[in-house]
Amino acid sequence: MLDASPFRSALTDAQSRVEAALEAGLPRPTGPEAPIAHAMRYATMGGGKRLRAFMVIETAKLFDVDPAGADRVAAAIECLHAYSLIHDDLPCMDDDDLRRGQPTVHIKWDEATAVLAGDALQTCAFALLADPATHDSAEVRVRLVASLAQAAGQHGMVGGQAADIAAETATTPATLADIEHIQSLKTGALIRWSAEAGAMLGQADAAQTRALTAYATALGLAFQIKDDLLDVEGDADAAGKRLRKDEAAGKATFVSLLGVEEARARALALAEEARSALAPFGAAADTLRDAATYIVTRQT
Repeated sequence: MLDASPFRSALTDAQSRVEAALEAGLPRPTGPEAPIAHAMRYATMGGGKRLRAFMVIETAKLFDVDPAGADRVAAAIECLHAYSLIHDDLPCMDDDDLRRGQPTVHIKWDEATAVLAGDALQTCAFALLADPATHDSAEVRVRLVASLAQAAGQHGMVGGQAADIAAETATTPATLADIEHIQSLKTGALIRWSAEAGAMLGQADAAQTRALTAYATALGLAFQIKDDLLDVEGDADAAGKRLRKDEAAGKATFVSLLGVEEARARALALAEEARSALAPFGAAADTLRDAATYIVTRQT
């Protein structure tokens, strides 16, 4: 069982390490800016699976990267991810009032605080990456900053979100290819970056980087398919958020287009594809292989 595996220990370790890095890296709630700092910490320190942080830390281990630098990069991707969730929950987006079983930021404070806290978390992510404490090489730090900007922006997560919104009001129904493209940007871009970050920190060769990109590309798609399955089959209390939104809105998803059983089979096949991509790393990548299994068998 994965619960008793080295993967579970590695995930727990990554969660502890990134929490410590976030505690050190996030601004303290003092002075007139305290409400924003409180909201940033509330959104970022509120738990979560920390899979993106885990992927940074575990891929960095493949190249014997300094753990302190890897932890800062893991904190950066969690700040970026938290910003995206704050904004995704706003009334102008998904209009959600629960996240991880707690009120969303705009519900606990207000919409202006949520927007500003998200903006500040985004800039905090890049500040963490650019700091010399992250890596001795300025070239490596620039690569991390530039690649995360690409993964998070118009040609990555933000572009995917925009395409997802457009698909909801399009005159023609979204196809499976449309959904795969949208999710490769909206969800997949940051997951790919999380795996590639370890290679950047370790100054890996092109073949090693390609292997991690292939792994994370398959993993990101499997992750989204599993999310779509959980939206249909999951338990809202366990998930800590509202479910069955997509079905209620008539939104095209992997489940609506493929059906439950075919979507599940596709996720399992992608997990196997991800595991196979790690062949160049041998047993050193076993925890990353187990992560693929976890992603398609998780219940939240």
